[in-house]
Amino acid sequence: MDPLLKKRLRRLGAFALIVIPALYFLPYVTLFYFICGALDIGRHHKITYDLVEKYFMGNGLLTWALSPLNLLADLFSLKNIGIYKPQDLPTEHRAEIEACVAAFRANGDLIKQRVAETLGNSKRGMLTFKWFNAPQVQQVKIPEFERDYRYIKTIAVSVFNTRERTSWHFGPLRLTFRVLCNLDPIDSRDVFIEVDDRTHYWVDDPLFIFDDTFFHRSINDVDRVRYCLFMDIVRPNHSQVLFDRAVSVAAFVSGSLKTAFYKNWSFIK
Repeated sequence: MDPLLKKRLRRLGAFALIVIPALYFLPYVTLFYFICGALDIGRHHKITYDLVEKYFMGNGLLTWALSPLNLLADLFSLKNIGIYKPQDLPTEHRAEIEACVAAFRANGDLIKQRVAETLGNSKRGMLTFKWFNAPQVQQVKIPEFERDYRYIKTIAVSVFNTRERTSWHFGPLRLTFRVLCNLDPIDSRDVFIEVDDRTHYWVDDPLFIFDDTFFHRSINDVDRVRYCLFMDIVRPNHSQVLFDRAVSVAAFVSGSLKTAFYKNWSFIK
């Protein structure tokens, strides 16, 4: 039997063993979650079997579990267009992004030096300066990354070693959007990020802002290390107080799940 088919059959079997009893003992809760999951998936422009399978039976399980909260966040937010340009965001959001991007570029050599000292053979590395507002212990000191920003909640540097890629996956929470900035884009169409039905090439634009609860993956298929500023910024909304409180709760949970959710990454200090 084909290994991929065998793996999928095992997943379906495990899924059925959980869902069938849940439908019997908790029918309304189970149906509620399936409706939320269907609405979440329905936002995508390109719906594939792989997307559905991973959402309900793979690395999207946490996103599915949080789908009621994500859909509620949608109701209190401005229209979600999925992929953003800086001009699509409010002035205050843009100002914070620009400040961090400028600091990232100004300290690029310092960041590369620290990565060269510590990354080794690790496929992916992460230098974390702030994680959902919690300051992180970091030998590289960049004052702009230590500021108390109103909207930016996470500041890190994502590093991909040569010929490295992620699998297709979902971010868990839609209270924030992901902001990425490539430090020095190589002139190649083999370094990119795919989100839903869109492919963004870093050589075309080093800055990319998107809703990371969409199905996505990152590719660095060249013999050169890729450095990206990695930030989470509170999505534009109709109730900042409500979002601040929700993000505070998410920060408490995220701190304990950080190493588990990014288990394939080496955290650099």
